[in-house]
Amino acid sequence: MAINQDKLHKELIQLSSTSHFLPQNLYCFKKISSTNEILWEFLDLEDNLPVVAIASEQTAGRGQWGRIWQSTPGGLYLSVAITPQILVKDAFHLTLLSAWGIANLLQKHQIPVKLKWPNDLLLEGRKLGGIKTEIRIRNGYITHAVIGVGINWSNTVPPTGITLQSWSKTQEFCSISCLEKLAAITLTGIFNGYQDYLEQGCDHLLNNYLELLDSLGHSIKVEGIKGTIVGVTSQGELQVRLQSSGAKTQINLPPKSISLGYKDMLSSGNDS
Repeated sequence: MAINQDKLHKELIQLSSTSHFLPQNLYCFKKISSTNEILWEFLDLEDNLPVVAIASEQTAGRGQWGRIWQSTPGGLYLSVAITPQILVKDAFHLTLLSAWGIANLLQKHQIPVKLKWPNDLLLEGRKLGGIKTEIRIRNGYITHAVIGVGINWSNTVPPTGITLQSWSKTQEFCSISCLEKLAAITLTGIFNGYQDYLEQGCDHLLNNYLELLDSLGHSIKVEGIKGTIVGVTSQGELQVRLQSSGAKTQINLPPKSISLGYKDMLSSGNDS
């Protein structure tokens, strides 16, 4: 299922009133190794950013944890290259703005998407998509970033996943009827999140992210100790309030130090 570039352009124009950014160059591919990888190659040749790459299939897509991303035909696989010029310590802001921007715009299209820390999109407790951000650094600043997104449309998914098409069949109405519209919403969501970040700052963005965080208030075990998820820091650390020996202690867990499962399977031993 290849993306129709003319149809995508029309969908982007329809959504353009909600975004101050539009891609300067957009490339669609039937099958490539990775949209993130191809954009890093393009960055040495392109001057006009943002630049977008979309593929119908990836042969070597990777997720945030370094695992192979199942990029079978029927899914949406895209990457956006931008020049954020932000401090390296604020790298997680790029994931924040992308995740919130996409989820927020999907919700405005009556898709009840939530967020799973640190970088997943959830629908009815199952994985709808994920985000992988890669950066280029110079003198302590992020000069270039490539934000990769994969969203399940009609592709094959594992038991913990869900596709938008399968979900829509259980609904009386779904406002997203084609892959091109999903791509336009995803791109516009990223640009909206970026604009909100530039205008309102990280604190405002983080509050918006937390409002959509599915695991907020959920119970969790960290090295056998019970705790409650109470927030996320601006550096992407999961805030957990532990209860041990009659005392309460709050700890911050960096990404990759713990993996949250799906549905009600929240524990430090989950692999997702």
